[in-house]
Amino acid sequence: MDGKALLASKTTWGTIISFVALIAQSAGLDIGDQEGLVELLAGLCGAALALYGRVRAVKQIDRVL
Repeated sequence: MDGKALLASKTTWGTIISFVALIAQSAGLDIGDQEGLVELLAGLCGAALALYGRVRAVKQIDRVL
């Protein structure tokens, strides 16, 4: 089976987006929103993308770039 790069994976990007949103919220990063709504939405979107990417995946990751 033909592989793909780690950074070409929707699962990887969804996980990165969720992780960054959690770190931003934990660090108290003020981006001008009310009560962390943007961080929450970013985390939810990232998690949804990660789940979607994992379900749709057909190629194995075999390299980083």
